Amino acid sequence: MSDCTHIPAEPSTVTPQADVCQDCMEIGSDWVHLRVCVDCGRVSCCDASRHHHADSHYRANREHRLIRSYEPGEAWWYCFEDDHGFELEGVAPLRS
Repeated sequence: MSDCTHIPAEPSTVTPQADVCQDCMEIGSDWVHLRVCVDCGRVSCCDASRHHHADSHYRANREHRLIRSYEPGEAWWYCFEDDHGFELEGVAPLRS
């Protein structure tokens, strides 16, 4: 898809719930990269991780379609529903 119909006019101010993949911690696993749900603040692992918890969170909560990178220095967003990555002008990374 070329465009996302869910890009917010104003960026979310949700507070990340953790600095780790909460689901991986519960099962004693590790992760590759972290993502944060912009609807609820749940921190989950990326698709390069073994358990794909960010994707699982979206599949269980279809209205939680937007995530942000929670990696230091990364400011990109992703919409699961439209399969579209983007950045918002003037929005800094969540972690430096």
